Amino acid sequence: MQSRLTMTLINSRGDKRVREIRQFMKDFDDVEKKVMFFESPADVRNTSFMNWSYTTVGEDDDQWIYLPALKKVKRISSDSKGDYFMGSDFTYDDLGDRHPSSDTHTVLGQENVNDEPCYVVESVPIEEEYIYGRTVSWIVADRWVVVKKDFYDEDDELLKTLTVDEYGEIDGYWIVTHSTMHHIQREHTTTMALDDVQLDTGISDGKFTERMMTRGL
Repeated sequence: MQSRLTMTLINSRGDKRVREIRQFMKDFDDVEKKVMFFESPADVRNTSFMNWSYTTVGEDDDQWIYLPALKKVKRISSDSKGDYFMGSDFTYDDLGDRHPSSDTHTVLGQENVNDEPCYVVESVPIEEEYIYGRTVSWIVADRWVVVKKDFYDEDDELLKTLTVDEYGEIDGYWIVTHSTMHHIQREHTTTMALDDVQLDTGISDGKFTERMMTRGL
C-alpha cells in the first residue's frame, strides 16, 4: 500500500501544526515493512521513519529514523519506544505492530460503537516494564477493525484514547482513513488522515532500506 498521510498536531489552545507525509507499506513472508517520508512543512521536510514488524513470536519491531540535520540514520532503541514520534501523541511503539502473544487478553463484554457491535478486549502486558499498564480495545465483531482504544499508564490512570473516525473497504481491504489520538494527560491531540490510497500496485523492495531513507522520494 502507498498513500498520503496528513498528521495534524493540536495543542490545548487549539493551535494546529500540519505535516504531510508519503507512506509505503509492503508485506513480506515474515515481516511487514513500512516507511514514511515527511514532505512538509520545511522544518521536518526529508525526515523519514521506517518500521519492520515481524510475525515471529517474541521478535520486537526494528525501527529507524533519519533526521536531515544530522545526516544520519538512527536506530530506535527499545528504551526509546515510549518516546513520542515527531511531537505527536503516538509513541514509536504505537507505530509498530505489537504481537498478540506479548499480552494477556480478556474479553470484557460487548458494546456498540457508532451502532456497530464490538468486542471489548483488555490487554495486559506480560513484560513488567512496558510503556502502558494496560489497554482496552473495541473491535468490530465481523470486521476485526479496532475503532477505539484506551491506553492506561502504570498507575492505571487513563493516559490517552485512540478513536477511529472513518474506515472503509478499499479493493477488498478494511482501511482506517481517519483517526484521532487524544492525550488526556498532556491535553494534546493528533489526527491522522489517509488519502490517495493505492493497493497492490507494486513497490520495490529497495524502498525499505536505510539508503532510501537518506535519499527520500
